[in-house]
Amino acid sequence: MKPVIVVHGGAGTIVKEYEEGYRTGVKRAALKGYDCLRQKGAALTAVEEAVVVLENDPHFNAGYGSVLNEEGDVEMDAIIMDGRNLMSGAVSAVRCIANPITLARLVMEKTDHMLLTCKGASLFAKAQGIPEIPNEKLITERSRERWKTNLHPGSNPVVSQIGLGTVGAVAIDSEGNVACATSTGGLTNKMIGRVGDTACIGSGGYADNAFGAVSTTGHGESIMKVTLARLIINHMEQGMSPEEAAEAGLKYMKTRVNGLGGVIVVNSSGDWTAKFSTKQMTWAAVQDDQLQVGVYHGEKDTMPVG
Repeated sequence: MKPVIVVHGGAGTIVKEYEEGYRTGVKRAALKGYDCLRQKGAALTAVEEAVVVLENDPHFNAGYGSVLNEEGDVEMDAIIMDGRNLMSGAVSAVRCIANPITLARLVMEKTDHMLLTCKGASLFAKAQGIPEIPNEKLITERSRERWKTNLHPGSNPVVSQIGLGTVGAVAIDSEGNVACATSTGGLTNKMIGRVGDTACIGSGGYADNAFGAVSTTGHGESIMKVTLARLIINHMEQGMSPEEAAEAGLKYMKTRVNGLGGVIVVNSSGDWTAKFSTKQMTWAAVQDDQLQVGVYHGEKDTMPVG
């Protein structure tokens, strides 16, 4: 099996001045994950490493750069899933953690649970030796300014989410194993304790070796209503290609609940796609030592991997 990795940096409308930063970020993440796969690494490790790159990049709404809740604090969600055995780990509403995706993997591997939240996730992180960092170190000036803007009466946090995207990755390794990972800071000025689709299995992501893997981005409440990731897997189960399944899932979400978003998908044969119903979505993919990247509909820039 030829390994494949696809990453996304979130669906929405990207402010022009940040576009190049988004492109660079997803390319770096995809190449990091692919380097793992080229060395016969597992898909699970590849998606984690790719998402860590994006969590550390201030352009994206995950880890450093996460949006702020109504009190001006960072609360983050993340999920990871192993297609070999359907094992999954997730965290929600976590604070003071640089890389929630790594904590989510530890939940999967070190506990009998699938999702830890808030205080429990923090206690578990301490027990696993993950260092706490001040929440201030996760806050960018861009996130702070956006939070201030949305304190005004009549502001719309969903609209102001534009250009701040959830991040994710899907991969298939040389053994034919698939995995997914998704991480986010959530919605701008969200209520304290709000958890969106990202940490919910079947919504923010899903992976099953029999069919493939999906990572989602977009309006979380809409994604949760249709369990978008699992819906796309269901379509592939019925014989659809990744592209057909992604388009069908996004169309259903738009028609049924008027929700917009984006997805990256890889199937058990190594075919992949990146689809979105928003104006833009940053994504990158590597297959056969070829890196592809896009932001706009129909765009697919291709370059060799060095």
